[in-house]
Amino acid sequence: MKFSTHPVWLVGFRPFFILACLSGIVFPLAWAAIFADHAALPSQRFSGVQWHAHEMFFGFGWAVIGGFLLTASKNWVQIRGHHGPALMLLVALWLFERIGMLFGAGWPPALFALSNVAFLAAIVAMLMWTLVRHRATDSFRDNYFFLLILPAFLLAKYLILSPEHFRAGWLMALGLFRVAFLVMMERTLTQFMKGIFQVELLRHPLLDTAIKLLAVSLALAGLMPPSLAATISCVLALLLAIRFVFWKPQLGLRRLDLAVMYLGYLAIIAQLLLAALDTWAPPAWTGALALHVFTFGTMGLVVPAMLVRISKGHTGRKVVFEPADRFALWIMLAGFVLRIVLTQLDPGRYVLWIDLSALCWAACFGLLAWRYTPFLLQARIDGKEH
Repeated sequence: MKFSTHPVWLVGFRPFFILACLSGIVFPLAWAAIFADHAALPSQRFSGVQWHAHEMFFGFGWAVIGGFLLTASKNWVQIRGHHGPALMLLVALWLFERIGMLFGAGWPPALFALSNVAFLAAIVAMLMWTLVRHRATDSFRDNYFFLLILPAFLLAKYLILSPEHFRAGWLMALGLFRVAFLVMMERTLTQFMKGIFQVELLRHPLLDTAIKLLAVSLALAGLMPPSLAATISCVLALLLAIRFVFWKPQLGLRRLDLAVMYLGYLAIIAQLLLAALDTWAPPAWTGALALHVFTFGTMGLVVPAMLVRISKGHTGRKVVFEPADRFALWIMLAGFVLRIVLTQLDPGRYVLWIDLSALCWAACFGLLAWRYTPFLLQARIDGKEH
């Protein structure tokens, strides 16, 4: 078998979910070591905090969302999708970016800039080309929200690595990921609940569109007056809470694989309210609490469940959460408690809670890597091509 025809290059989720698991192991542990002054970044182009934010959003986060969108977009518009050499190029560019982020301090500025923008520009261009070119066969008419947010990730990336605009950058990155997760939850939770419990979740076009428009506007939270951003955050939180009540949480919370989706949804509401509170009456939180409610509570809880479902379903296997899968989710839930709750209750041992929560994140994705990398490297077991 030629390398270029290996099953790993059949569809986008295969290589990028492997990279997501590997980066989910390495990046949190590396940051914990840097935060505790046990290690230092080889590159001095930016601070450790900038590196951490960039790599979790644009290294880990974009391995996840890139693999998901490369796979989902081809199904939405009913085409074969990017595979083979195109995927090999994207993986090479993703790796090139990681090398530049670690060792690019001494590189010529043009080479570092190339390493930093090539992957994101290439994958955004591929995704937008797919959605625009095949708009007529798109099964989701609201995919124009992706056409709005995908190019904006390039601006967020630039701002995060700018010392003067770092806050605006991570707020924009968080806001853009928030939109992506809200769109994904609208589409997947309704399917899961209908398939498992035979119930219909509320989908009202006016409510759904208002939620997404407000979420898109909040990507600019760092560039608008703080009071305006706080007001929009509260309105969005209210609309999400209203919809949550009608999304039958009393059923969804009965199963761990669905419960993490509902908890991730609630974490979005909590992050919005905490962000507004930080503007109007800032409590004495320890660390960036609102930000990590989203990263641990939404990304940390939803992504592992998504990796399990897609890695099984799209390789021809029955989507069943086995004990090891549920254990991985419990590990991440423990990490959430350590990072969000214990850091506030016992700030005197803040570094310890950071270390343990990073260990939980790494353990969760390490377990998923061990379980699902073999699936992602093999052909589908049901005889289908991709």
